[in-house]
Amino acid sequence: MNEVLLSWIEWFPEFISGFLISLEVTVISLIIGIPGGLVAALGLSAKSRMLRGLSALFVELGRGAPLLILLQLIYYGLPTMKIMLTSFSAALVAFAWCTAAYTSEYIRAGINSVSAGQQEATHVLGLNRFDSLIIVILPQALKVALPSLLGFGVVMLQSTSLCFTIALPELATKASEAGSMTFKYMSALSLAAVIYIAVCAPASLLVGKLEKMLSKHER
Repeated sequence: MNEVLLSWIEWFPEFISGFLISLEVTVISLIIGIPGGLVAALGLSAKSRMLRGLSALFVELGRGAPLLILLQLIYYGLPTMKIMLTSFSAALVAFAWCTAAYTSEYIRAGINSVSAGQQEATHVLGLNRFDSLIIVILPQALKVALPSLLGFGVVMLQSTSLCFTIALPELATKASEAGSMTFKYMSALSLAAVIYIAVCAPASLLVGKLEKMLSKHER
């Protein structure tokens, strides 16, 4: 047991630096992906058939392809088309695409939860479609979608462990490297798991509490 603790103390600074990269990928992907999901959600409800089709294609590819495939396709596949990306950039593209695809459905469900009566009232008040969307519909839709969006963020943070396949020096990569150098795979992976749990478990609990608070407020 003492040997495991000594190893953990030795590895901890390096693992934390890897976790910060995981966190950075997650945060930037959410910052890019959630607005992208909003655009996709609006595109799916557009009057233009072409816009609906393009939005549906974007969403279905992002949701249908496993994130691991997207990562490897972007990092290893694009160079065959003379498009070179660093592992960090490739991770951002893949995670932002996946985020936009999934969050578009959460946001669209939130928009659909706004009653038709409120939408009709905005027309009676003389608001155009854009103003009614910004002032009335989106604030309510995002409130409904918020718990799902936050929960998805936790899942994305956990999913950054897939980035070890493209040599991004995130937490899982650091754990794998420590294990391969010392052959203490159990200790290294256990420390990585402890770090993930220490962050993700409280975050999941907070999301659950937020969801209960919002549901009570709606009543």
